[in-house]
Amino acid sequence: MSTVLVTGGTGYIGSHTCVELLNNGYDIIIVDNFCNSSPDVAGRIEQITGKKVKLYKCDLCYDVEKLDEIFKENKIDAVMHFAGLKSVSESIKFPILYYENNVFGTVNLCKAMEKHNVKKIIFSSSATVYGTSSFAPYDETMPIGDVSNPYGRTKYIVEKLFEDLCNSDALWNVVILRYFNPIGAHESGLIGESPKGIPNNLMPYISLVAAGKLDTLTIFGKDYDTPDGTCIRDYIHVIDIAKGHVCALSGITKLSGVNAYNLGTSKGTSVLELINAFQKMTSRKVRCTFGERRKGDIPVVYANADKAYKELGFKAEYGIEKMCIDAWRWQCNS
Repeated sequence: MSTVLVTGGTGYIGSHTCVELLNNGYDIIIVDNFCNSSPDVAGRIEQITGKKVKLYKCDLCYDVEKLDEIFKENKIDAVMHFAGLKSVSESIKFPILYYENNVFGTVNLCKAMEKHNVKKIIFSSSATVYGTSSFAPYDETMPIGDVSNPYGRTKYIVEKLFEDLCNSDALWNVVILRYFNPIGAHESGLIGESPKGIPNNLMPYISLVAAGKLDTLTIFGKDYDTPDGTCIRDYIHVIDIAKGHVCALSGITKLSGVNAYNLGTSKGTSVLELINAFQKMTSRKVRCTFGERRKGDIPVVYANADKAYKELGFKAEYGIEKMCIDAWRWQCNS
């Protein structure tokens, strides 16, 4: 049985991945600073799986000695690295904060891993690394780095860091997973996306408007060159994303060096299509208004996920309807 250190393991994607890891026979150790999550999530993971979770409060940027102790105290076989800040708009306002957390924190993690000879890592990256110079469907052969915001640039820099690590030492083995648009929640309703303050992502905003906690959802742009004028994205159930990490962990021993994979459905859904699906599945009205386009928004973004299927055996299972109903169940329980 393998033991996986999960940084950011009480966050949105990290917590769902912890559930899937435990359900697939792995032991897990969660490291989190709880800046965007809560220690209570660990208890919910235990409630869902019936298995115990080892949890440490530790900030990768500042608690270097604590991180070293964690590696000393535990026999760790691999790392899944979710810890980091993830808001595009926030990153534009606070770029130093994003570089510090997402890049410097990763450097400290890699130092600890190297010191303790743990050289297998699965990194939580993003489709934002493809930037503005490529067009849908996005595949892993396309150039990366032409990114319009600090958040995306931090993901790009960390990807390059892992390339350099693997070039310097053949024992490093890195899988980079580029997510498209994770939404939904665990079907138990016990864990889901829980942003602090006004949400930056579309689905939690839709849910809060439907619940009457926010007045109106603003749709940014209605004149894009798409069938209904709104942006198209590749929405993927967070459980599928979590299962993709388990596939990556199973496949990492057959790989060498650094390997990048898209996690998406290979299908685009417009903002209006998502809202209409949510209203249909929940029988709740989502009050909307249209606003100006947001700077940097790309009209159409969706994945070519063939590589993940061919090399890792990963294929997204769930459709938009399940994503919506699971997100609403989580909202009702929150």
